[in-house]
Amino acid sequence: MEIRQIFIVLVDISGYTRFLKLHRKTLLHAEGIITELLKRIIESSKPPLVLHELEGDAVNFYALSDGTPEMARDIGGQVLGFIDAFRQRERELVSECGPCSCEACQSVGKLKLKAVLHHGEAAFTKIRQFEKIGGEDVILAHRLLKNSIERDEYILLSASFFELCERLNGKELEDRREYCEGIGEVNVKVHYTEPAAFSEPVKASSLSKFRTLAKLGGYMIKRLYRPSPKFRHLRAQWKDT
Repeated sequence: MEIRQIFIVLVDISGYTRFLKLHRKTLLHAEGIITELLKRIIESSKPPLVLHELEGDAVNFYALSDGTPEMARDIGGQVLGFIDAFRQRERELVSECGPCSCEACQSVGKLKLKAVLHHGEAAFTKIRQFEKIGGEDVILAHRLLKNSIERDEYILLSASFFELCERLNGKELEDRREYCEGIGEVNVKVHYTEPAAFSEPVKASSLSKFRTLAKLGGYMIKRLYRPSPKFRHLRAQWKDT
């Protein structure tokens, strides 16, 4: 185990739970759409950010910190870029999923993106080929996702992150105090992004529409034919007999 100074970046799709709840009959298409959006975010990331975890509607990154404002600003700029990349892919999907009449495909443009940026310490633990980070600062970053902000799309900066970067896109940030269970009140800064307009979806060719719908169909097939944990357990028992 090793303790290192790191930047923590948590990116979460707002409206995911509601999206799935409203579209139970089209759950597999909904999951495929979420996957497409998360893939675009990951593809737009670059060093020093390292992909750490995928958790349903969220993607988590970290970066080993050199303690400089330049690195903090680079990471903040990347997260602003994530929002642009997310919106671009969402606008593409509005068009590409247009031929499908299921509720998930017809509601793509209602999803939003929020992020938490924090700077602190983390304990690195190696489990086989996987590297796990943990500690109080990691917990704090995750707790900050469960905040009292009413908007669906924003970037939340912890005080320690803001002390390094001092600005985000040159815009004024809102001062807030958020209560985190087991930690107490925490000072944060919030950058609210401008509302996106989806009146002009990106025009998609017939080929791109076909490819996207075929891809969503592929997600469905994988899910439908993936053995359940119970079945895998029974199959293992059968093999042992």
